[in-house]
Amino acid sequence: MPINSFSQFLVEEEKTAYFTFGRMNPPTIGHGKLLDKLASSSGRNPYRVFLSQSSDKKNPIPYNSKIKYVRKMFPKHARQVMMNKKVVTPFAALTALYNEGFRSVVMVAGSDRVNEYSKRLNMYNGKKGRHGFYNFKDGIKIVSAGQRDPDAEGAEGASGTKQRKYATDNDFTKFAQGLPNAMSNNDAKKLFNDVRKGLGLKETKEFKNMVQFDSVSPEREAYVEGQLFSEGDEVIIKDTNEVGTITVCGTNYVIVEANGNKTRQWLNAVEKVYDYGTDASVKDIKKKFAPIEANNPAYHKGLAKSTKDKRKAQFAKQAKMADDNPKAYKPAPGDKTAKTKPSKHTKKFKQMFGDNDD
Repeated sequence: MPINSFSQFLVEEEKTAYFTFGRMNPPTIGHGKLLDKLASSSGRNPYRVFLSQSSDKKNPIPYNSKIKYVRKMFPKHARQVMMNKKVVTPFAALTALYNEGFRSVVMVAGSDRVNEYSKRLNMYNGKKGRHGFYNFKDGIKIVSAGQRDPDAEGAEGASGTKQRKYATDNDFTKFAQGLPNAMSNNDAKKLFNDVRKGLGLKETKEFKNMVQFDSVSPEREAYVEGQLFSEGDEVIIKDTNEVGTITVCGTNYVIVEANGNKTRQWLNAVEKVYDYGTDASVKDIKKKFAPIEANNPAYHKGLAKSTKDKRKAQFAKQAKMADDNPKAYKPAPGDKTAKTKPSKHTKKFKQMFGDNDD
């Protein structure tokens, strides 16, 4: 018998539809993990992603915008993110899949919702209701997407609740850490402000917690060429003084693991730690840390431009001096008034060779 429609094809082939239904308001890297689980569970079977259409303080992103964000944030799943305004509940999603011709279905959900969904969705299997009608021959099977740990870092701990709180607190740095690496900075800022707008808050125009290098800065160019940081480098997170290891080098950021937690850090938010060893000479150390201190904005904070220029010039000059030259250790212009803290390199130097110039 010829197959005259896609629905008939599904019936003849007995394809199983895999799907998920979620708020994703706003979407996070945790939702990306859910979609990956959905895709891997489906194998060669088709899968669908349905999003809720609620709009309130817990759902600040409108439905149409949310669809666009999810598709952009998780491009490999974009074609499976369905825009269907008739699907407002998981029951309606099942009706849509049944009407599409599927007779076998599996839902992927958070571990905390498996039992609830299994009971409620199967309760209406074969029964008409406001949602419509569906009748899957083996009932509705629910598969867990994995355990969630709200206190964990990364995808396991990411949630819409946390993201809404970060937006409320105007903390873009933490908000950005809950977004996938593929998302551009402009899109991240727009999502941040869309969440704030949906929460009834003013748009943020100055992202003080997110300081980035200009695309033509020496630091940016050095990073792109692989001369600034590499995976495995030991670095200090400037805000917290934690020492961690770079696990991922992104486009203009690094992922740093410190004390068991992984965080996204912008290039100028971390400082490389050098292991000079106990046999290192003064000259070797100077060659390594002098250029860093000369070019690091943190070493010139609170100083006039003329003083900054003199300070940079002296750092560069001292780096070339012999290690037995007392002038090599002469204080730089602004040392008494600069709002700085001793760097890791300076601390290491003093630990090995003392504070005195004589």
